[in-house]
Amino acid sequence: MPKLKMPASLPDPIINENAKIVLQRRYQRKDTEGNVYETTKELFWRVAAAIAEEEGKYKESTYKPAKLAREFYDLMTSYSFLPNSPTLMNAGTNLGQLAACFVLPVEDTIEGIFDAVKHAAMIHKSGGGTGFSFSRLRPKDSVVGSTGGVASGPLSFLKIFNCATEQIKQGGTRRGANMGILRVDHPDIMEFIKAKERDGELNNFNLSIGLTERFMQAVEKKEDYDLIAPHNNEVVGQLNAREVFNILVNKAWESGDPGIVFLDRINRDNPTPKMGEMESTNPCGEQPLLPYEACNLGSINLGKCYLKGKNGHDSEIDWEELKRIVHLAVRFLDNVIDASIYPLPQITETVEKNRKIGLGVMGWADLLYQLKVPYNSQTAVDMGERVMKFVRDEARSASKQLAGERGAFPTYVDSIFGEANLGPYRNATTTTIAPTGTLSIIAGCSSGVEPLFALSFVRNVMDNDKLIETNPFFEAALKEADAHSAKLMEEIAKVGTIRKMDHLPAELRHVFVTAMDIEPIWHLKMQAAFQKFTDNAVSKTVNLPNEATKEEIWDIYWKAYEYGCKGVTVYRDGSKISQVLCTGDDEKKKKEKEDDTGCVVQDRPDVIYGFTQKIGTGLGELFLTVNEMDGKPFEVFATIGKSGGSITAKAEAIGRLVSLALRSGVEVREIVKQLKGIGGENPKFMKKKLVKSIPDAIAYVFESRYLQGEHVDSEGASLNKEMCPDCGDVLVFEEGCHICKSCGHTKCG
Repeated sequence: MPKLKMPASLPDPIINENAKIVLQRRYQRKDTEGNVYETTKELFWRVAAAIAEEEGKYKESTYKPAKLAREFYDLMTSYSFLPNSPTLMNAGTNLGQLAACFVLPVEDTIEGIFDAVKHAAMIHKSGGGTGFSFSRLRPKDSVVGSTGGVASGPLSFLKIFNCATEQIKQGGTRRGANMGILRVDHPDIMEFIKAKERDGELNNFNLSIGLTERFMQAVEKKEDYDLIAPHNNEVVGQLNAREVFNILVNKAWESGDPGIVFLDRINRDNPTPKMGEMESTNPCGEQPLLPYEACNLGSINLGKCYLKGKNGHDSEIDWEELKRIVHLAVRFLDNVIDASIYPLPQITETVEKNRKIGLGVMGWADLLYQLKVPYNSQTAVDMGERVMKFVRDEARSASKQLAGERGAFPTYVDSIFGEANLGPYRNATTTTIAPTGTLSIIAGCSSGVEPLFALSFVRNVMDNDKLIETNPFFEAALKEADAHSAKLMEEIAKVGTIRKMDHLPAELRHVFVTAMDIEPIWHLKMQAAFQKFTDNAVSKTVNLPNEATKEEIWDIYWKAYEYGCKGVTVYRDGSKISQVLCTGDDEKKKKEKEDDTGCVVQDRPDVIYGFTQKIGTGLGELFLTVNEMDGKPFEVFATIGKSGGSITAKAEAIGRLVSLALRSGVEVREIVKQLKGIGGENPKFMKKKLVKSIPDAIAYVFESRYLQGEHVDSEGASLNKEMCPDCGDVLVFEEGCHICKSCGHTKCG
């Protein structure tokens, strides 16, 4: 624990209900029984004091540790800045691992591969995420000289990494997350591109294809390009670049996997090229790193940098406040480097040489709302460039100041800054736009540089209780326009957007846009605007409606290349079975059509909510997704086992037939009657309930959720009712990751 004592006069932080849940579940310290014993005030003081104590190492510092600790505490509890999750979790504890992300090398030897597996496990245990390039591994069926055997290829080892991750629970709070990258000129590239075609495969990995300038030029010219075996640099084949690019587009249209990163562009911005080439990024792609490098991240809440106009003056950004926050945040993050206990000596050595930090932003949509600037406008894009240029320039200025007090980062002389006489700087990089899923919940602000996912939505707070959550700036604008009412808020919560509510003032509908209201090009332009002045990269999702075409995704990928992005994540609404919150417009128009039997079957609407429940069966884990309309089940997707197996086929068939019955008006109780009790060859007890078969499991879910008091067994306890495995609420896809807005659960670790 920190040596600095908490001042008696320290004020309690003000926290919202969502933040209270997130902090208790993920950040506040617990005893061996899992009981929270740390208050919110103690949490923030623990972090502030532990990081400020590092200041005592530097005699030339302009701060005393006690004074700096109070400033750090105020900075965090005003929610103007928050560090990455491992810092909030582990600062001032025995674990002491404060970095969010790492990249590990995967060498082309059995020893090197399994060293990487072991090192990844150590990192995951300490609370970090890992990125790997598998591009050094020789292709499948290559001869292994030392044994005369045949290589199994990158994908076979990728599966080993995935299995190892499955067994590690990060520090009791975070599930391991990984990025796997393969160069587009690797001979096994086609197998890698198709690696996640089967649902559930490589579930602990995000995959990206490393595209090169040569490849992109070949795409443009419709030429073939060489496939090169990395172990001997021999050309072993060719593929048509345009055809490969089209396949990447098709996969993005189908599911969003794999993503793409532009390797040559990433390495052009490598500040320390003499230390090696950047091969991979962290799990969400915004932090390219050298092997054994780590980065400490933090985010400024831009929503707190709004300066309301007085005496007839226009409102604007509070540049002085933003400057103050940036300088204090850079000092905080540089101290984090010193305070962190890294899981490997190689990481400690590399981090101390380059001292990379990644200061980013959140609350961008909130700031635009306050300024009454539409996200999908050139004004907003220009403002994004201006804001990020200011943040980067001030971050570098703060880094120079620290270099004066503490010295430059050790590899400065050989860096691009040293060779150009631009420094000295304390940090090789200073800016990154990282995902802020849980941080934005704590701060009560919008995520990263994303538009708001919904202006208002229903949050599950108890088993059957629901609470309408509304963006505060939107609610204030409604009241100012004398348009607020409880009934209106309920209507908005059903769809999340006001784009088609013509009875509301046009200015409101113009300014308060959401992710799915915005044409894809504006997502991309905003990403490019922030990337222009970001040292590392930008975590951002280009949201697309379900009806988006492959041609549109092709255009986005190409424009991402032209606009100077370092990568791009595309997500087409409803493209994954597991998605349960689909945005767009839902006017609850039940279009109907007759099938060949004359039965009336409802069309699937544009907007539909649902949940996914995991049920243990004798045949494996069954994932049952049930989407609802008006609180009633509308369609079912049953997934179990690997694609192509007979069990999977049977589960899918049952799901389709149940969906057809539901859309044809068959009552839930009738479906339960038909499915309940059907026996199978491998019954299994789960939570005191005997699950006899897949249809029996579906009946159990329906009975538990929809027929309470009518057909529920006395021992039929309810399972997780929604997609989030922690709290049962819906997951949202933004910043390249699934995030629960209620409890902060994220699939990205």
